[in-house]
Amino acid sequence: MSHFSLESVHNYCPYCGEPIELLIDCSVHAQEYVEDCQVCCRPMVITAEVDNEGDVSVRIRSDDE
Repeated sequence: MSHFSLESVHNYCPYCGEPIELLIDCSVHAQEYVEDCQVCCRPMVITAEVDNEGDVSVRIRSDDE
C-alpha cells in the first residue's frame, strides 16, 4: 500500500509573475510535468523532488526555456 500525500507549495508564474499554488504528490520522489498557470493559462514546466526527510524542492520554468 502506498502512502499518497499532497503538499501545497506556493511559487510564482515565470510568465506573469503572479503567485500560484501547486499540489505536489510527495509519494513520488522525482517528477517533471507541465501545468498551466492558474492566472494566465500559459504552460509551465514543474520539476519537483522530495528528499528522504520529506522536504519538497520545486523549480518552475517557462515551457520555452
